[in-house]
Amino acid sequence: MKKNRDYWICQLGGWVFYSLAIMFFSFVFDRGITPLFFKRLLLSVGFGILFTHILRLHIRRFKLLPPIIKKQWLVLLIGVLMACICYSLTNSWMVEYLGWYNPQRKASIQQRFLYNLFNDSPIILLWISIYYVWHYVVAGRRAQVDQIRMETLIKELELKTIKSHINPHFIFNALNSIRALVDENPTRARTAITELSNILRSSMMAEKMETTSLEAELNIVKDYMALEKIRFEERLQLAYEIDEETLDLNVPPMMLQTLAENAIKHGISKQTKGGIVKIISKIENDHHVLIVQNSGTLNGTVNSVGFGVVSTQNRLQHLYGNEATFSLHELDNNKVEAKVIMPIKN
Repeated sequence: MKKNRDYWICQLGGWVFYSLAIMFFSFVFDRGITPLFFKRLLLSVGFGILFTHILRLHIRRFKLLPPIIKKQWLVLLIGVLMACICYSLTNSWMVEYLGWYNPQRKASIQQRFLYNLFNDSPIILLWISIYYVWHYVVAGRRAQVDQIRMETLIKELELKTIKSHINPHFIFNALNSIRALVDENPTRARTAITELSNILRSSMMAEKMETTSLEAELNIVKDYMALEKIRFEERLQLAYEIDEETLDLNVPPMMLQTLAENAIKHGISKQTKGGIVKIISKIENDHHVLIVQNSGTLNGTVNSVGFGVVSTQNRLQHLYGNEATFSLHELDNNKVEAKVIMPIKN
C-alpha cells in the first residue's frame, strides 16, 4: 500500500514538474502560451501518465526489476518502444480528432505522429531511466541492510556458540571420574555431580547474558577445577591471586572458564609430572587484568591452542572493540600466560 502511494506521488509529481518545465521554457523562448497550448499540454501529460503506468505494469508483469538478466532486456526494450509508439500515436490521433491544432499550420496525422515520436519519446526514456535508477538505489540499500542483518545474525550465532561452548571431552572425562567415585567416595561423587550441574547451567545461562560478575565466573572455574582435580589428582596444582576489588567487576560469561579449560587441555595434560594453574585478577591503570598461567609451552605456535584463543579474541572484540586486549605468550620458567586486559565498565 505504501509503495503504491509513494509511486503515485512520484508519478503525478514528476509529470506536474514536466508540465511546469514546458510552460517555463515556452514562456522564456516566447513559443506562445495560448489556450490551445494548455489543451495539448494537458492531453500530452494525461497520455504520458497513462502509458508510463502501463509500462510499469509491463515491467512488474514480466518481473523486469533489477537485476535484469540478458533475455529480460529484450522484453523491456519491446515494452519501452511500444510505450513510445502508443504515446505518440494516441496523442497525434486525439489532437486530430479534437481539432486541437492551428489550421494555418495543419500537418497530416502521419507527420504529426513522427514529430511527436521524435519529440515525446525522450520523456518516456527519461521516465524509465528515473524509474530504474530509483529501483537500483532501493535494491542497493536493501542489499546493504540484508548484508548488515546477515553479518549481525552471524555474529550473534558465533557469540552464542562461543558462550555456550564446553569441551565434550571434559564432560566425558568428568562423568568417568564421577562414576569411579560412586563406590569409592559417594560423598565426593555427589559433590562432583553438583559441580558439573553448576557448569552446565552456567553454560546455558551464558547465552542470555552479555556479562557476569567475576565472582560468579570464578565460582564456575573453581567447580571446573575441582572436577579436573579428580582426574589429575596430585598432577594438578591450583593457585588463586584474586584482588577482592575485582570480584564485582563484569566479565564475559564463560571466558575465564574457557581459558582455564585451555590451560588444562594444552598445558597440564601434556606434562608428565603435571603442573600448576594459577589465576590472577587485579586492577592496573584503571583496567581489569585477568591472567591464567599454566605449566607448559606453546610449542612455537599460538595456533596450537585452538578454540580458547579464538573465542576469547572474538568475545572481547564484540564487547569492547579495541578497548580490550588479549595476549598469549611463554614465560621463562616453562609457563604459558594468557592475559586479558579489559576496561572497567559496571
